[in-house]
Amino acid sequence: MSENETEGGGATAAEAPETPVTEVEQLKAALAAAEAQSAAARDQALRAVAELDNVRKRAAREVEQAHKYGVEKLAQELLPVLDSLELGVANAGRADAASLAAGQEATLKLLAKAFEKFQVLALDPVGEPFDPERHEAMVMQPSATAAPDSVLTVVQRGYELNGRLLRPARVIVARAPD
Repeated sequence: MSENETEGGGATAAEAPETPVTEVEQLKAALAAAEAQSAAARDQALRAVAELDNVRKRAAREVEQAHKYGVEKLAQELLPVLDSLELGVANAGRADAASLAAGQEATLKLLAKAFEKFQVLALDPVGEPFDPERHEAMVMQPSATAAPDSVLTVVQRGYELNGRLLRPARVIVARAPD
């Protein structure tokens, strides 16, 4: 037998020690790859946590800004109404009733335009059935012309904002005559 052969079947002596070394090297390489993969996953997780934290902080700032300046556009639309009212008050002593009435009508139109722009709708339920979700009954009045439990007169208009009730309409409700 030669020096490189073993008695067990032809494997050389040089090959026998290489098998455990190769296996150890493979395990070391696999461990290094697993550690690299673990480090990459940890780095990715840390980045995701940091990004989530940034998103939370950004959202909190945006909510704060919305609360702070949410009515800015509405306020800008109401400034001409305020200007018109101030002008009317300043000229009240010098103007005649007709010009004051015209100024009030113009101011009311400015306000209605601002409300319309922001989808604030007036409720004018005359003739509609009384709805306790949208109307507040002030009194019931007998009526021969209106259907019982319908709105006879609006005392104070109600308003909705995008379908949400801001203020119920205050109404007089019809009832059957005695």
